Amino acid sequence: MELKHSVALVTGGNRGIGEAFVRAFLAAGAERVYVGARDPANAQHLVDEGGGRVIAIALDVSKPEQIEAAAKQCQDVNIVVNNAGQFTMQTLLTAPDMSGAREEMEVNYFGPLAMSRAFAPILARHSESAIVNVLSAGGIVAVPGMGGYSPSKFAARAMSTCLRGELAPQNTSVIALIVGSVDTRMASHVDGAKETPDSVAQVGLKAIRRGSDEIDTDYMAVEVRAHLARDPKGQELQMRRSLSGGPVSTGR
Repeated sequence: MELKHSVALVTGGNRGIGEAFVRAFLAAGAERVYVGARDPANAQHLVDEGGGRVIAIALDVSKPEQIEAAAKQCQDVNIVVNNAGQFTMQTLLTAPDMSGAREEMEVNYFGPLAMSRAFAPILARHSESAIVNVLSAGGIVAVPGMGGYSPSKFAARAMSTCLRGELAPQNTSVIALIVGSVDTRMASHVDGAKETPDSVAQVGLKAIRRGSDEIDTDYMAVEVRAHLARDPKGQELQMRRSLSGGPVSTGR
């Protein structure tokens, strides 16, 4: 798929991995990039730098009316990057109630699903199009310290597979990005080496060009998958032990 002259929409595009995607699309020659943010003012720096090619829109993926409004406004989109995410930093049993887990599922699973449903008819107008779901190594190995975040990413990964089958007839790729530890605000509590958001975005663009189904974006994601294939029980225990220094997390 050619990225030059493409039109992309990036949810959670005002910072972290989302912002890196916006910049990467611009550098690749995208005609326009819509930046979805809960507060469009937080994306003004990208609008100012975009030379007229960046448009900030109000988009909270947990609000159906804002998704509907985005679909009406962004009729020229041929790439959707579902990057917006939520991590409440609570475990399933120690959280005071289930509101955090519900919020994580709402943003990390139902949000991308709603975006895909709203934009599928728009993507169908193009000879080539793509949906990119920014997921997590916590979506291939369950991490107890990540509470509802890890299960929501498992669900989003399964959703990606189902959507891929449904959208194949209209030539819309559905790409699952498995992200490890990245230097973003969401992962600020994590110790150790972290990838840059820019490197993750570059892998994402390569995946779009190739029409990949699922790809690991960084060393940690590759390592987790390799250990999982070799020793599933051992990898699960390793992920649990890593919680002694704080939860392993990906971020936006």
